[in-house]
Amino acid sequence: MGTQATHVLAADYGAGSGRIVRGSFDGNKISLQEVHRFSNDPVQLRDGLYWDFLRLFHELKQGIRKGTQELTQPVRSIAVDTWGVDYGLVDGAGRLCSNPRHYREPRNSKWMEETLRIVNEEELYTMSGVLPQQINTIFQLIGSLRENAEGLRPDMRMLFMPDLFHFYLSGQQACEYTIASTSGLLHAGEAQWNESLLGRLGVPETLLPPLVQAGTVLGQLTDDLREELRTGPMQVISVGSHDTASALAAIPASDPNFAFISCGTWSLMGVERDAPILDEQSRKLGFTNEGTVSGKVRTLKNRSGLWLLQECKRQWERENKAFTHQELVQLADTASAHQCFVLPGDAVYLPPGDMPERIRRQCRTSGQTIPDSIGAIVRCILESLALEFRQTLDELELVTGSRPHVIHMVGGGVQNRLLCQFTANATGIPVVAGPVEAASAGNCMLQLVAHGEVSSSSEVRDIVAASYSLETYEPEDREPWQEAYEIYQSLNQQLAKGSN
Repeated sequence: MGTQATHVLAADYGAGSGRIVRGSFDGNKISLQEVHRFSNDPVQLRDGLYWDFLRLFHELKQGIRKGTQELTQPVRSIAVDTWGVDYGLVDGAGRLCSNPRHYREPRNSKWMEETLRIVNEEELYTMSGVLPQQINTIFQLIGSLRENAEGLRPDMRMLFMPDLFHFYLSGQQACEYTIASTSGLLHAGEAQWNESLLGRLGVPETLLPPLVQAGTVLGQLTDDLREELRTGPMQVISVGSHDTASALAAIPASDPNFAFISCGTWSLMGVERDAPILDEQSRKLGFTNEGTVSGKVRTLKNRSGLWLLQECKRQWERENKAFTHQELVQLADTASAHQCFVLPGDAVYLPPGDMPERIRRQCRTSGQTIPDSIGAIVRCILESLALEFRQTLDELELVTGSRPHVIHMVGGGVQNRLLCQFTANATGIPVVAGPVEAASAGNCMLQLVAHGEVSSSSEVRDIVAASYSLETYEPEDREPWQEAYEIYQSLNQQLAKGSN
């Protein structure tokens, strides 16, 4: 890399961990160097589950300090992307009113029920394009407003997680479109707050900041942070502030008829479209419509992802059985195939806790073989995820009228080679895996677009394709996987009947 490389910093916060990455662009390729990594651990208090924003901002500052050291060229800018739906409230003096609540809070189901008594599920879906789920911002916000009505002041602002970081970096309050599109508070497919919906729910419009598009330069790193961190001038830029939006921007797709899976704690699977799908079939199948950095729509399903495996790993560590993720994959690879399946998206798996026991319980209740080893449990999870992807692919074909030719899988899940191969086997189409840090790559590339060094979203994808080695997994063992899928579908029907 020559001395004329352009350097930017990307802060990418997932629901389980965060990383600060330095992107260096030589005019042809982007290279990423992770300068700081840390866990993201929610904190359970008596009154609820919270994100530890103060610690997360501390980690961001450590990343800036490390990312600006030993460079001959300055870092030009920084941008933050995070998971969706969660937010913090700040007052007129810029003070954080409290730590942001966690989307997995049980209280959200109560406020979802109350909200749907005012605006029913079908109407809410048509108005916002977002599938009503208890994690959604709209339900969390109604809870905050009802529980703290006396404490709400006209000077307060709601800032989504990346916007909250950007505010404390730059002093500027704004809400980037892709993160706002996860909230259920916008007009479907539009970068505009839904005033009619806000009015019906009693949400003050003064609570919501102005909307901006990806690529907006918010301002400069504040003087006090520059002094504290001993760094030079640095722009603060809104990119695809929802991590999936930045990841999608970096997907190196050459065939326009592709599906994507952004696989981490959650697995978001969908397609890129010009307009949202708002019909009843799409709603009943569980699809949501969120924004992209190019002004299009990602019609997708928000699936459970590697949350089950992460929670199993935590439980085994509590039992003094510590394994790396690679060791768990190796144990799964040697376990017997297609012995049992679970539904990763079942509500029983949403809260943290003893995940292995819940998996064994669901297998027992559904009359399947009970996984009796760690390898068997991990294989059950990975096979079930792959079959869930197959189901989602079939449903995407139903709502769009087209079956994708290829799946691009990005995010931390692509390091799980067994899951990639299982996904190709289950879906019957090739899976192109990579890049692993797609959100960080997209974050950095979109900063370069803002700087005028990259011209378009198509050039972003070309540069990413030239910068990374991708691995393609071709389908194998189609017949046993088809049989497994039929069992998985029967399990779906069985559990659906049991919940009625």
